[in-house]
Amino acid sequence: MIKGTFTRNQAGLISEFTLTGHAEAGPYGSDIVCAAVSALAISTVNSLDALAGVIPNIETNDDEGGYLHVSMEINDSLTQEQMNISQILLEHLLLGLQSIEKDYLDFIEVQTQSKP
Repeated sequence: MIKGTFTRNQAGLISEFTLTGHAEAGPYGSDIVCAAVSALAISTVNSLDALAGVIPNIETNDDEGGYLHVSMEINDSLTQEQMNISQILLEHLLLGLQSIEKDYLDFIEVQTQSKP
C-alpha cells in the first residue's frame, strides 16, 4: 500500500509531504495506481522548480519499499508569487492523490497532519 502524509504548518500551508510503499495493484510495469501516484509526485516536484522557482529538499529511497520525502522552507526568502504557486501545486497533488484514494482504497491511503 502507498501511504501519503501531508504536513501543514500553523498557517495551514503544506510544508512537506511523504510517500511510502508500493501499491501492488498489478504486476510490475502494469500497476496503474503506482504509475498515477508517481506521475503526480514527479510532476509536482518538477513544477515547483520550473513554475515556482522553488527547489525543495528531496529525499528518496527506492530500496526500502519506495520512499519520497519533499519539504519546503517556508520563509521570507520566497516571494508571495512563489508561495502562491507552490501551494497551488502542493494542494493539486493532495487533491489528485485523494481522488485516486477514493477509487483504490485498498492500494493508497492519504492523510494530512498539522505541524506543532
